[in-house]
Amino acid sequence: MQKEAFHMAQKETVGFIGLGIMGKPMALNLIKAGYTLVVNNRSPEPVAELVAAGATEGKTAREVAEQSDIIITMLPDSPQVEEVVLGEGGVIDGIKKGALFIDMSSISPNTSRKVQKELSARGADALDAPVSGGQVGAEGATLSIMVGGNEESFNRARPVFEAVGKNIVYIGGPGAGQVTKIANQIVVGLTIQAISEALTLAKKSGVDVAKVREALLGGFAQSRILDLHGQRILDGNFKPGFRINLHRKDLRLALETGREAGVPLFATGVAANIMDAMIAQGDGDLDHSGMAKFYAEMSGLE
Repeated sequence: MQKEAFHMAQKETVGFIGLGIMGKPMALNLIKAGYTLVVNNRSPEPVAELVAAGATEGKTAREVAEQSDIIITMLPDSPQVEEVVLGEGGVIDGIKKGALFIDMSSISPNTSRKVQKELSARGADALDAPVSGGQVGAEGATLSIMVGGNEESFNRARPVFEAVGKNIVYIGGPGAGQVTKIANQIVVGLTIQAISEALTLAKKSGVDVAKVREALLGGFAQSRILDLHGQRILDGNFKPGFRINLHRKDLRLALETGREAGVPLFATGVAANIMDAMIAQGDGDLDHSGMAKFYAEMSGLE
């Protein structure tokens, strides 16, 4: 109880590793919320921006961990998280007893469990807390955060989560947050695929696509994705908020997890194949709503 009271009375020093499209605005929001921040990133430009906003640079992951009570990573995939956390000069080499590690990347549930186990042996705890909401959610501090790990650590981390997100849900034990994110990415990917098919069919049939979208938004097919990404598709604006390359990685994790659990993910496999084709054609850096571009090209519309 005394420990919880301390955490409530005084903001803990936060280390943040990975200042990309998502990580940089999340780190800036933590500074705005009054946290003392130590940051690290592979490329120097975002670090300079964060330092200008009031953060301190940690030259290595180990140095970040040595200076922080809570360490957050926001990295592309499982290998990078393993390298940064468990590799030589990584978080594990500098983490203090009683510190909390939070991985907000989207990675394999198995990797999350491995990291939690290794850090636990050093007297620290870990949470997996992947997010949904894209760049817009990261900038607006409105991310949906799905959390796996120890519930006491979740309660400790809640003020940090509230500085970067809105819909914050404790799911269960280690890896549970990552399983939830995988489920989220299946729904998002397949919904974008469905909207791409529907709007391409409408356009190829000579129907006003904007009016089709307007009609669908008023019915049972209404969704946030149809609203936001449907408009992107109408505008042909596929500037990345969330790249095809990264969504393909998430679907790989989904297919791997499905195979391990004995769950057939037929439709997920189709969406993954479409993304593979797009990446092979050089479109992997488009926003995931760019699936509509693939359908347009296959249909002879481009």
